[in-house]
Amino acid sequence: MSIHFIRAGLQTSVQDTGRPGLMHYGIPQGGAADFLSMKIANLLLGNPLNNPVLEITLIGPRIEFDDDISIAITGARFQVSLNNKPVDNFKVLQIKRGDILDFEKLINGARAYIGFSAKICVPTILNSNATHLISGFGGHGNSAIANNDKISFKAIRIAEPAQLNQEFHLNYQARPLLRVVDGPEKNWFCPSTVENFYKSTFQISAQSNRMGIRLFPSITPSSGTLGGTSKHMISSGLQPGSIQIPNDGEPIISFIEGQTIGGYPRIAHVIRSDIHRLGQLKAEDKINFLLVSQEDARQILREKQYFLEKLQKQFPMTYETPLTL
Repeated sequence: MSIHFIRAGLQTSVQDTGRPGLMHYGIPQGGAADFLSMKIANLLLGNPLNNPVLEITLIGPRIEFDDDISIAITGARFQVSLNNKPVDNFKVLQIKRGDILDFEKLINGARAYIGFSAKICVPTILNSNATHLISGFGGHGNSAIANNDKISFKAIRIAEPAQLNQEFHLNYQARPLLRVVDGPEKNWFCPSTVENFYKSTFQISAQSNRMGIRLFPSITPSSGTLGGTSKHMISSGLQPGSIQIPNDGEPIISFIEGQTIGGYPRIAHVIRSDIHRLGQLKAEDKINFLLVSQEDARQILREKQYFLEKLQKQFPMTYETPLTL
């Protein structure tokens, strides 16, 4: 069975949870930008939570199916039609041979996910099927999907009907308030610069991508010193969520395909519970940061994990891997 991309969309790619544990080789984790939405698509279909999905960014595809299959759409909200009839996110959709799925206008968020009741046939590289778009390896043809491409599937089945309760729907309409903890070099900045960072409303730059999310305006004047500080640092490790302040003072949030080391001071770090929200940011979106303690971050993670356990209980017959952040 295969699907045909009549229109591929802007940056449609095969993703899973990526390649964790390889940063010491210079390989970032990669994978789905909003890994929680990816896992929920698989949860609805009764798949292993790491089953490869399609990630759709900003402009969606038009897809023709050549056999029966079940799918689920999660993440960003588009106007989506199946054979010219509107369909919703967060439910299992039964697809028949010859059906056409069309992603039209983006309503909110940045990335949607299509899960399938099957396994996408792409090579496994370093224990993952994910496409590393910046480096150009993995996924379908080592790149984003192009117009008229076809993707094949194996182990196809028809999933049971399922729908996510409204209380679990992810909301990408409100301006995000991203919670952060202090970065390792927070004390390198003068108190007024740190205060300005937390008081500022930032906007997402069009130069953002899966490597890094660039923000403006600047929080420090360009002074010719690193990040507006008087110190210089040796490059050190970065993780998704690390917020660096380069010389121009415009913050950069390291993202899923970001470099594994960097030489700019890190003023803060997005907490683990909020990392998946970075995947739904797009150019011109506005965000704010809220400082929390390490203990608060752990408590937020515990509460969110409880929420995910409650969600998973809706689907007692699904694959038994716990749904985690």
